[in-house]
Amino acid sequence: MVRSCWKPSVEGDDGDESGRVDGLLWYKDFGNHLYGDFSMAVIQANSSLEDRGQLESGPLSSNHLGPQGTFIGVYDGHGGTEASQFVSDNLFCNLKRLAGEHQGISENVIKRAYSATDEGFLSLVKKHWLSKPHIASTGTCCLVGIICNDMLYIANSGDSRAVLGRVERATKETSATQLSTEHNVNQETMRDEIRSKHPYDSQIVVMRHNVWRVKGLIQVSRSIGDAYLKNAEFNKAPLPSKYRLHETFFKPILSCEPSISTHKLHPDDQFLIFASDGLWEHLTNQEAVNIVTNNPPNGIAKRLVKAALREAAKKREMRFADLQKIEQGVRRHFHDDITVIVVYLNPRSSDNNTCSHSGSPLSIKGGDPAYSY
Repeated sequence: MVRSCWKPSVEGDDGDESGRVDGLLWYKDFGNHLYGDFSMAVIQANSSLEDRGQLESGPLSSNHLGPQGTFIGVYDGHGGTEASQFVSDNLFCNLKRLAGEHQGISENVIKRAYSATDEGFLSLVKKHWLSKPHIASTGTCCLVGIICNDMLYIANSGDSRAVLGRVERATKETSATQLSTEHNVNQETMRDEIRSKHPYDSQIVVMRHNVWRVKGLIQVSRSIGDAYLKNAEFNKAPLPSKYRLHETFFKPILSCEPSISTHKLHPDDQFLIFASDGLWEHLTNQEAVNIVTNNPPNGIAKRLVKAALREAAKKREMRFADLQKIEQGVRRHFHDDITVIVVYLNPRSSDNNTCSHSGSPLSIKGGDPAYSY
């Protein structure tokens, strides 16, 4: 695996630069980025934590003469930790390299960074194919936010979600706006999309265990990794038989290409919530925005995680305290791994092209054992 671009250095007031651990919970209650404050939290449910979270603030290009800004990444892994860890280690580095080559951030640069990261992981799968074939069936959803030059870029492959909290001037209330497109075939639009790309495969999406799945195997139609559904050479022995398709395929079934939206920052934009689908299974967009609006920034990501866990406990008619006692692995029957990053938008950030001013590089990763455990 490739090492990260720089060693993490986080300035905040919670007394711990790399975050803290409380049982299955990792959290960074408070820190500063170029545009304001942030808070991060990751809770484990699976036997191995498959989620990764990342925040980088400072240079966005490798030559350090280009733009400055803040990068946020949420990587919701499945089938193992290898893909989400690889993305955590490499996506931002690829973005910086490409931003340097193309002299700035753009939708094209972001798409190429996703593609380069996916190609890098598939190369890793090929290298270890005989000794570690299981990594061909590991993948990750990949949600990215980039704030630079008064612009917000949101890129997503998979079903994580980014939500904006904005003050409505007429009512003074904070409304929730979803900024990301999700690629989960439980949505009819996503089933139609993948069917249109595979018109001759009547079984491209099938219902299994009351859930729509691509080839009966996976719910998301876009991801990084999942080599076994992108290259037929990895869909055979020694891959475990439960992942093997009965027929061969001649073009990738899944795509890594992100859906990208751009948003010009407005003084009424207050904060952003980036989270894996584990949060959104239990909280609506507006419920999450209300929690952030009505509570102090310090520890807000942890508060959102606990709100989701309380909802998960309520659905199973159990006490929150009893849910907290359940160990990883078994915990997955009650909720998923959850990663939450709340990024506040300081109104001053929209003045004087704040993206161009210099600041100490900041880097923090949640869920990454090399950084937090």
